[in-house]
Amino acid sequence: MTDEKNLVKVGMADLNVVGNSGILRTTGLGSCVGLTLYDPQIKVAGMAHVMLPSSDIARESQINVAKYADTALPVLVDKLVDLGASKRRLVAKMAGGAQMFAFAGSGDTMRIGPRNVESCKEMLKKLGISLYSEDTGANYGRTIEISSETGILTIRSVQKGVKEL
Repeated sequence: MTDEKNLVKVGMADLNVVGNSGILRTTGLGSCVGLTLYDPQIKVAGMAHVMLPSSDIARESQINVAKYADTALPVLVDKLVDLGASKRRLVAKMAGGAQMFAFAGSGDTMRIGPRNVESCKEMLKKLGISLYSEDTGANYGRTIEISSETGILTIRSVQKGVKEL
């Protein structure tokens, strides 16, 4: 498992960055997307736990930028650049975006997982960052972690075990 002293937990609707052999972990990815960015040259990593696709639906007066794909990703990129990362070297990986429940005839509204995935991909494209790999969709939850030392994204789930991207 992980060396807990270098572990930084990323909560729901949260984001963070690490260098110096740090590890980022988020748990409870159902319809949420865990998006990671990594600069292999200087070994810094960032992670956002995106809950919703767009801040256009925000009802709160003080918006939590980490909660929405369209606001979290630019902030995450800025934080990594502040640590010395180059935007052109960033490698993106993501997991989550599951459709946890089946809703008959509810249309697009209840497709939160797939919409989160689509929004993250759109934002990456706007930011000029390629998506290297993903483990998204299906109907099960995931826990992910990324090491700033290796850039490996480890995905754990009860149904599928452990995989690395």
